[in-house]
Amino acid sequence: MAGKTVLLVDDEAGLTAILAKRLSARGLAVKTASSGEEGLAVLRDAPDVGVAVLDINMPGLDGLETLRELKALRPDVEALLLTGYPSVEGALEGMRLGAYEFLTKPCDMEELHARVLEALARAEATDGGA
Repeated sequence: MAGKTVLLVDDEAGLTAILAKRLSARGLAVKTASSGEEGLAVLRDAPDVGVAVLDINMPGLDGLETLRELKALRPDVEALLLTGYPSVEGALEGMRLGAYEFLTKPCDMEELHARVLEALARAEATDGGA
C-alpha cells in the first residue's frame, strides 16, 4: 500500500484530527480537509490519494455531492462515507454514486482502518498498482 494516501473530509475538525492521528499511527499517509470544496482541491493537487473518507453531513458541498464530484474528477479513487445520521436513502445513494463502504459515527477505529486498507487495495488493483 506504499505511496497511497487517505484523504479525510469532515467539517468536525476535532474528529478529523483524531482519525488522522490514529490512521497515521497505523502507517498510513493522511491528508485532511474541512469541507467538500477543500477536499476536491486537495484531490486535484494530490495524485497519490487512493481513498477518500467523506462525512455525509457537511455545510456547502455535502458528502454525496463531494462523492459525485470526486468520481467525475478521479474515478480511480475509492470513497468511504461516514455519517452520524444513517439513513437507508443516504447509503443507497452513496453506493449508487460509487462509494466503497458506508460507516456510521462514531465508528470503530479498527473497522475504519480495515475498510480503508480494503479500499486502498482495491484502488491499487484498479490502477495497476501505480
